[in-house]
Amino acid sequence: MKHSNHYESAFEAFLRERRIPFLAVEERRRTCLEDGSTLKNLDFVVSPPGAASWLIDVKGRAFPGRGGYWKNWSTQDDLIGLRRWETLFGDRFVGMFVFAYWICGNRSPVPPEQLFTFRKKLYAFVGITFAEYVAEVKLLSPRWRTVAMPTARFRQLAKPFDEYVRGDGGE
Repeated sequence: MKHSNHYESAFEAFLRERRIPFLAVEERRRTCLEDGSTLKNLDFVVSPPGAASWLIDVKGRAFPGRGGYWKNWSTQDDLIGLRRWETLFGDRFVGMFVFAYWICGNRSPVPPEQLFTFRKKLYAFVGITFAEYVAEVKLLSPRWRTVAMPTARFRQLAKPFDEYVRGDGGE
């Protein structure tokens, strides 16, 4: 987690306010593996009582962003990293992207009662499991190695993060 990243800081404050157990991962350096390769770090390990434990990579986006709503792009490096973390942690942990949307207009991807205020900004947190995301992802830019899901499919599969930690949206 990068404290200079307002999206990640807002998500941490959200977890603290709701008293959801979590571990914030330090991101100053990539993790070194036994084979000498490096691995992009996670942002959080979240373990709510009675629900799956989540390996979370936070993706900050404005809502609406340039070019529209529901931006959900990530990088191929993000996919490789999250897949490796799932393997390293084992079956009891599920990879997840949490899209932290900074609400910049009068629409929101979550109901009003699920919006979160942090440092005078309004945020919505939307989660999608790594398995759901990677199954639907398409190459967005070969040059930048970015990928994204089709917007309509993302809207069908992604859920307000509150649903995952309440136990009704978990694995």
